[in-house]
Amino acid sequence: MKYDRAYFQPSVDYIKSRLGGFEPKLGLILGSGLGGLAAKIEDPIEVAYKDIPNFLLSTAPDHAGKFIFGTLAGKRMMCMSGRFHFYEGYAYEQLTAPVRVMKMMGVERLIITNAAGAVNESFRPGEVMIIKDHIKMTGASPMCGPNADDFGPRFFDMTRVYDKGMIAVAKECAKRAKIKVNEGVYFFFTGPQYETPAEVRAARILGGDAVGMSTVTEVLTASHCGIPVLGFSMLSNMAAGVLDQPLSSEEVIETAEKAGPQFAEYLMDVIRNL
Repeated sequence: MKYDRAYFQPSVDYIKSRLGGFEPKLGLILGSGLGGLAAKIEDPIEVAYKDIPNFLLSTAPDHAGKFIFGTLAGKRMMCMSGRFHFYEGYAYEQLTAPVRVMKMMGVERLIITNAAGAVNESFRPGEVMIIKDHIKMTGASPMCGPNADDFGPRFFDMTRVYDKGMIAVAKECAKRAKIKVNEGVYFFFTGPQYETPAEVRAARILGGDAVGMSTVTEVLTASHCGIPVLGFSMLSNMAAGVLDQPLSSEEVIETAEKAGPQFAEYLMDVIRNL
């Protein structure tokens, strides 16, 4: 299967039929526990994933499974409330769907958020990490298989995948934020199981500051089709082995929801200043 513009054209046509001419310019992907930000979108138009031709279904807990279109902090927005993961059973190539549809809808910049485990022992749950780079050791890529030439080249550069200009804005806004904002490297694991203490130690040795199960496939797709990316991790817990206690999804969601309102205010300030 070639996931090119022709494949996603029915998806885009359906979405546009619901929008009455609204044209988004900024994309936003919300992570676990961060769905409350979607409620701040003005004049929202919701489009359920299940109704979109040639699209995917979100099965992860706490993921709403819909696009929300509207205005947030003065920007015309296309927001994903619920995302897709490799652990849900999708092939990596299928995970290109959301960002490629965003590209075809006219999105020019993308903000990606996630809930992640802190590997850096100077970080604490409830803090935010601006993603400056990532590490993916899984081998497979969303760009495997026939290249979709109408989105991007077979081989593409990853030197500046996280946009330095957008990061500079995020850092400036961090000075006004009421939460601590760090900067670091996101280490991608496929899940759905949490990482072992040994895997977390390996991630730390290799330069990882936080670990998670999302974001990287979306970032790769955005880089391939030329969309600048700004990424954030809400540090919802200390990664396995950092503390002498087991991990749970309840802890992740509880921490993300508790810190979510302040993170949302910070993120809105970033969006306002982009």
